Amino acid sequence: MELQSNRSLALFSIVITTLAASCDAGGIAIYWGQNGGEGTLAETCATRNYDFVIIAFLPTFGNGQQPMINLAGHCNPNVGECTKLSTDIKSCQTKGIKVMLSIGGGAGSYYLASADDARQVATYLWNNFLGGQSTTRPLGDAVLDGIDFDIEGGTNLYWDVLAKSLSASSSMGKKVYLTAAPQCPFPDAWIGSALKTGLFDYVWVQFYNNPPCQYSSSDISNLEAAWEQWTADIPATKIFLGLPAAPTAAGSGFIPADDLTSQVLPSIKNSSKYGGVMLWSKYYDDQTNYSSLIKSDV
Repeated sequence: MELQSNRSLALFSIVITTLAASCDAGGIAIYWGQNGGEGTLAETCATRNYDFVIIAFLPTFGNGQQPMINLAGHCNPNVGECTKLSTDIKSCQTKGIKVMLSIGGGAGSYYLASADDARQVATYLWNNFLGGQSTTRPLGDAVLDGIDFDIEGGTNLYWDVLAKSLSASSSMGKKVYLTAAPQCPFPDAWIGSALKTGLFDYVWVQFYNNPPCQYSSSDISNLEAAWEQWTADIPATKIFLGLPAAPTAAGSGFIPADDLTSQVLPSIKNSSKYGGVMLWSKYYDDQTNYSSLIKSDV
């Protein structure tokens, strides 16, 4: 009986340890779409390195503008070429990978002129990329998993209205995931109020191009302080550490893989809101194999 009891206790300990490890495990999100040399979307998902693939970008929308997607050298939306991505999107989703569309970006023509404008943009996104219907769906009939807010310009008004309108679409069937990529200075200058709605599932904070809150020469104190504020004050399901995948992917903020796995991740993974690592971008990840180097530690 005692032997059986000891075996049961050992088995119980293994189960608990496994569950704990599973709960601590994070994922990797990658931006794809801004370099024709980064391979196809299907090839990106076939690596099995990523849990989220964010298609970048829809940089033109709002204020009465005709929304326009821009996928660099991958396809020409003006002649309907990007509808071919529908098959790739579905292939990714069958692997359990969530595929998002990122709106905004570092360069573009976008802002919301009013609350009604925000609701109109939400309707456009629903009908053309999510569960709605349109004869002009830029990416074909594939239904994306959600919308990513990478807002780095325009104004800081009405993004909360857009988030609420998109979130309400979840009641129509398939859940619409909301994600965002704010800069690490807190609060974010553009979508700070939208993030406070508590409607965002995943927030991948850009801990780069912002020296006051990023890693620098083996010093993680600024990054740690910013991470603690983001995880304490933003009511998102999970927060991700956003990083450049190569030194040339950003002006500053690159963290060598060894430093990330030995210093940074052990410091931030104790947060219950830790979700993993976001990388910019697939093109740069191809140059460094960064995701492969860090995957087992994320």
